[in-house]
Amino acid sequence: MATTLKQTEAAPAAYPAAPGGLSDGALALDSATIWQRLEGYCGYRWSARTVIWTAEGPGAWFPPLAPATIATIERWEAGSWVEDSTLSASPMGGYCLQPATYRFTGTVGPATAAAPALVLEAYRRLVEHLALAKVNSQPGIRQQTIDGLMSTTYDAAALGRALDRSGAADCLRTLRRAA
Repeated sequence: MATTLKQTEAAPAAYPAAPGGLSDGALALDSATIWQRLEGYCGYRWSARTVIWTAEGPGAWFPPLAPATIATIERWEAGSWVEDSTLSASPMGGYCLQPATYRFTGTVGPATAAAPALVLEAYRRLVEHLALAKVNSQPGIRQQTIDGLMSTTYDAAALGRALDRSGAADCLRTLRRAA
């Protein structure tokens, strides 16, 4: 199996619109951050952006993000990148790499930012969970008052489990990719 050495992903021009019917607390949270957490969890992208992968063979290589469209394939040869049109397709999709270093340039995500209903449900669950966590002092959030001043501390580990605790991860289970 070939190895992905590096992935450089540009920011999208826009993320899909948030689902309707969100609470005021959920609407106050940064939508881009929510989309980044959902996309990072499952390796799918719902808005187009450029991506460059550097991979090393030999073996089959698959883009670790989906949906991916590869525009150019280059091979490192004698100190520079040269276009390579000799790679064959892998029987399971992807490419069969020879013992060399390759650079794949393309795009991931659809041309227009859109997400299926189940992903929008995952978004809703995650953002509402995070909004409630801020308001209700749920596990991972500690509020204390000292001399009349209130301070709030967020436990990053507890908030990191928000995808599971909110049920958003369950919605994304079929999209989860092993990379």
